[in-house]
Amino acid sequence: MEPQRPVYFISDLHLGTTYDANSRQRERLVVEFLESIADKAAALYLVGDILDYWYEYRTVVPRGYVRFFGALAALADKGVEITWFIGNHDIWLFDYVRDEIGVEVVDGQLVTEIYGKRFLITHGDGVGRLPRSFRFIRSVFRNKVCQKLYSAIHPRWTIPFAHRWSSHSRKNEKDLPAFDIASDSLALFAQEWQENHPDQHVDYFIFGHRHTMVDASLPGGARLIILGDWLNFFSYGRFNCNGFSLKQFSGNFDRCSDKS
Repeated sequence: MEPQRPVYFISDLHLGTTYDANSRQRERLVVEFLESIADKAAALYLVGDILDYWYEYRTVVPRGYVRFFGALAALADKGVEITWFIGNHDIWLFDYVRDEIGVEVVDGQLVTEIYGKRFLITHGDGVGRLPRSFRFIRSVFRNKVCQKLYSAIHPRWTIPFAHRWSSHSRKNEKDLPAFDIASDSLALFAQEWQENHPDQHVDYFIFGHRHTMVDASLPGGARLIILGDWLNFFSYGRFNCNGFSLKQFSGNFDRCSDKS
């Protein structure tokens, strides 16, 4: 990794949504963002829920996302290191982007060092104190037998079901309380992680999932970063040897163009 070249973080793009009339335009904006960093990025971390739904069959690739995958491939061809964290919407991402594009796929947490600082990166859906019902659903979705059974159903049935589920899930996410560092599950997880790993100091805890932008200090000096989303904020994180910053990308996107 070349010194001084920035590292970028984005999450919760939810490309391919059926509940957002601007979905295709948002994909173009994401591509514009990726093209804007192509000649300066050292690495890109996709921190989950990049696609609103994806089921990867052994020999069939779902339609859509062509521009996005092409932009990722162009980044990879330029030598940008790309890491994709599985979220709770793009759960069934297996080896396609790894083998076809050269993207590293991570399911869970990654602790890594960037320019002398230690990062813990994960989408955020699988950490902290999770409701029992959510833990159960999450375990079913990740169960290999259930995945095989699901893949045996024709996509004409599974895809509409998945989009309805996604829309329902998004409505529930909107009902989450506002971020409070004293009670938020991601903040509590980060603090507990520090307490349980006193010999493994982390400087930055990076999350997606919550669809809010947060840059907060934790006890002990670490920073908690929640990356926002590309439904409302069009936000991203940027890190180099000068530090971390949360930013918003405007591009040439008219956010109201398809809204009455």
